[in-house]
Amino acid sequence: MIYLDNAATGGLKPPSVVSAALSSLKFCANPGRGGHRLAVACSERVNACRNLLSEIFDGYGFDRVVFTKNCTEALNIAILGGLKSGDHAIATCLEHNSVLRPLEHLKRERGVDYSVAPLKGGQISPQEIAALIRDNTKMCIVTSASNVCGIAPDLKAIRAALPERVLLVVDGAQGAGHLSLRMHETGIDALALAGHKGLHAIQGAGALLFSERFNPDPVTFGGTGSESYNLGMPEFYPDKLESGTVSYPAIVSLYEGALIVKCNREKHAAQLKKLTAAVYEGLKNLPEYTAYFLPNESGIAAFAHKRLASEEVAGMLDERAIAVRGGLHCAPLAHKALGTFPAGLVRASFSPFQGMREADALLRTLRNIH
Repeated sequence: MIYLDNAATGGLKPPSVVSAALSSLKFCANPGRGGHRLAVACSERVNACRNLLSEIFDGYGFDRVVFTKNCTEALNIAILGGLKSGDHAIATCLEHNSVLRPLEHLKRERGVDYSVAPLKGGQISPQEIAALIRDNTKMCIVTSASNVCGIAPDLKAIRAALPERVLLVVDGAQGAGHLSLRMHETGIDALALAGHKGLHAIQGAGALLFSERFNPDPVTFGGTGSESYNLGMPEFYPDKLESGTVSYPAIVSLYEGALIVKCNREKHAAQLKKLTAAVYEGLKNLPEYTAYFLPNESGIAAFAHKRLASEEVAGMLDERAIAVRGGLHCAPLAHKALGTFPAGLVRASFSPFQGMREADALLRTLRNIH
């Protein structure tokens, strides 16, 4: 099987990531829950991962790194914990349902309103976002890279177009590990991460990094190992947002994956751009297909067959031992903006550990699908 569904979850885990996860299962105490040496040792490894993520993403220190089970949970904490009745938020048409559904929930249940910035000239325009700002706008939520077509909005330009009072929240699911996402430098107030994609970790590894001026409320409540006498949540981070046992195996795998990103991000990004460029050029010679992407560092190649449904093409590829994804990819507004709703697209997404063999195999197989 040639696995080309890495935008859903990374299918090729580095040996150090696998080794870390397996080793953690042999002696796995509960981090932050007890003073014995195993619990303390696990806590130290968890905090080492917090520090490494803060370093890589130019964050605000280990206490402003909260671990979650995935990027969706991280975005829910930022959105549900950061917006209140009467607030207004701005999103873009490229956003995943992990952004759109929390916003829609808040609109229906709490009186929070939101606006959606359109595509303009194939990009998200900072000026279009600025035109949506209201007096009560509190937050702007932007993807680092579209999970449908790989478009990467200019986050610095968007930050410059926003009033300082407006928080910039970034969905890093597809960009983290591939793109340079520097929180201080770019002015990002919250960055949600999917550890199991471009950061090479196992599933169950997510995180939310946030600035000193963003203080979200908790959306889950429970034990933290701290202030057990207090029936309310602790007022300090990360404990305020991190109730319940964290996934220690996922976190130690994320640490190893983040080390790989720290040393290899630019090289891996160049490889992904090369692979998507090869598919883009190859599709030009296949008149039955239309490309809906440009070469990109996130490794995403999305396309449509002129007659066959996206799920049908994906099924045919699966029969030929190539794993891709067809459909709407949990991003309906992106497809409406691209003109591919409701049919959706076929999405092939590459790993930096793959090469031209996989790209050529995809094109060769598509040539034989009629």
